[in-house]
Amino acid sequence: MTIADLPTLNAALNTIAASLLAVGWWLIRRRRIDAHRRCMLGAFTASALFLTSYVVYHLHAGSRPYEGTGALRVVYFTILLTHVVLAAGILPMALITLVRGLRRDDARHRRIARWTIPLWLYVSITGVVIYVMLYRLH
Repeated sequence: MTIADLPTLNAALNTIAASLLAVGWWLIRRRRIDAHRRCMLGAFTASALFLTSYVVYHLHAGSRPYEGTGALRVVYFTILLTHVVLAAGILPMALITLVRGLRRDDARHRRIARWTIPLWLYVSITGVVIYVMLYRLH
C-alpha cells in the first residue's frame, strides 16, 4: 500500500464505520446490548483507523484541490464545510458517548448518543461523498 492508496482506504473505513453505526443503532432499538456494544466499538475503531490514515496521508500528500465547476462545486464545498465543522466535534462526543456506554451510565449515554449517532453517521457518510467527488468524479 502506498500513500496514494490511503484516500481509498479512508473511504472504506468511513463506509465500515457508517455501516456499524447503523447496525448498532438498529440493534439497540431491539435491546441487543452486547451486539450493539460490539458494533459501536467496531465503529469507533474504524473511525480511529480512518483518522490515523487521514493524518498520515495529508502529512505526506498535502491537500488536493477540487476541480469541479458550477453547481457541483457549490455542492462540494457545502458538504465539505458541514463535514469539517461536524468532524471537529464528533471525536469528543464519540469518546464521551463510548465511555458512558461502557460504564453503563445508561441515562447519560442515551442523552448524548441521540446527538452523537446522527452527527457521526453524517460525518462518515459525507466523508465517502467527498472522496467520490474529489478522487472519482475528476
